[in-house]
Amino acid sequence: MDKHGRNEVRPELSFGRTEAYDYDPPEPGSYGLPAIMTAGDGRVLDPGGRERSLRAIMDGHITVLAFIYTRCMDPEGCPMSMSLLYDIEYVRGQDPAIGDNLRIIAMSFDPEHDTPEVMAEYGYGDKGWARDREDILYLTTASREDLSPILKSYDQAIGRKQNPDDSRNDLMGPLTHQLRVYLIDREGRIRNIYSLGFMDPRLVVTDIRTLLLEEQQPGP
Repeated sequence: MDKHGRNEVRPELSFGRTEAYDYDPPEPGSYGLPAIMTAGDGRVLDPGGRERSLRAIMDGHITVLAFIYTRCMDPEGCPMSMSLLYDIEYVRGQDPAIGDNLRIIAMSFDPEHDTPEVMAEYGYGDKGWARDREDILYLTTASREDLSPILKSYDQAIGRKQNPDDSRNDLMGPLTHQLRVYLIDREGRIRNIYSLGFMDPRLVVTDIRTLLLEEQQPGP
């Protein structure tokens, strides 16, 4: 700790314990993260409207990927995922070891509403220059036909509420979904999946550090 009480080695620890996450995270590298499955690919649109390959965006970097949609206001839904991404973005800005190696992606599953323009406004506001950022991207697809195989490859379940015209959906959004955030290594393997109850930025960043330490280990 420096004289201001900031943790210079692991800035994620500055978030501290909360009622939801009342524990101390483990030491990076003190555990392993076996590969769960291969991360899927597909055609996506970046904030500038350019068609790209999802895997090509991720390749060569550790990636944190969240499936979200901008109309979701459920406090235990997409806003929770986005809060996690913002916390990780804070850490990557404080620690070059994280910042130089990490991609952060918010991927919409509502392409009819979440156009590239909507995603850019959602992620960057009026910062037009940010639409060309590669470290944190807000992606969508051109159609549900492009989206469906991506969701299937990540086993990300999406549904439509029984009463999509219910006025409450103006606040909570018309879609239902599993809350899931994925940690993907440089080789395109999913190494952890975070769901409700595990959206602790300290844990996610510790997992990222564990992957970085794993890369430093000598091969067989």
